[in-house]
Amino acid sequence: MAHFLIVEARFYDQFNDWLIEGATAALEAAGHIHETITVPGALEIPGAVAMAAETGRYDGFVAIGVVIRGETYHFEIVAGESARGLMALTMDGLAIGNGILTVENDAQAEVRARPDKKDKGGEAAQAAIALHDLGQRFASR
Repeated sequence: MAHFLIVEARFYDQFNDWLIEGATAALEAAGHIHETITVPGALEIPGAVAMAAETGRYDGFVAIGVVIRGETYHFEIVAGESARGLMALTMDGLAIGNGILTVENDAQAEVRARPDKKDKGGEAAQAAIALHDLGQRFASR
């Protein structure tokens, strides 16, 4: 049994609720335990994951959030930099599933977030589990 931390940027309550529902269902179905913390926005997720990783308390992480394109370039920065930060941490050996949706509108977010549709929260948790398991496999060799 591994211990996962779900790090969510809560901005769109309903979408986040669905993403977390999918993520927790996937973690629990795999027999893992989890905690959830909330950060102000998607840009803060990589920093929170890095701080939590330093504690040694967690075996993997699931990043949850929704970034919807607006009228400015801010969408590009948030989407790109949050993904870059998570990828850098993954390259450092952390097991992270990226469930930060980057979409054009609410309709796209709903389809991707809902557990009974595309279940991107569940997929992110499954990715984190897979990376954790792979890390365990390499560590035992």
